[in-house]
Amino acid sequence: MSLALPLPIARYFTADKSKDATAIVAAFIEDAIVRDEGQTYVGHAAIRQWKVTSSSKYTYTVAPFALTIDQDASIVTAHLAGDFPGSPVDLRYRFVLAGDRIAGLEITL
Repeated sequence: MSLALPLPIARYFTADKSKDATAIVAAFIEDAIVRDEGQTYVGHAAIRQWKVTSSSKYTYTVAPFALTIDQDASIVTAHLAGDFPGSPVDLRYRFVLAGDRIAGLEITL
């Protein structure tokens, strides 16, 4: 059974699966904010660099398996497995949407 995700979130995970930094950036609004591994990335250029760097560091797969709505955010829990320390792990992706794109993303344990 596949998980029905809001379109901007589905686009994000599809682009991440193919390691397509251009498609990932296109999923975000111009001044979007991403928080991951204690760092904050603001805007398309910073988000592109974050994704290029993180995708080249490790080989991994992401399998979203749960979606909850919490006030203004969509929280996706996904199983992440790969060649990184601590693999596998379940991560929480907290998405704030702005229309058909992502305004904010925070990735946590």
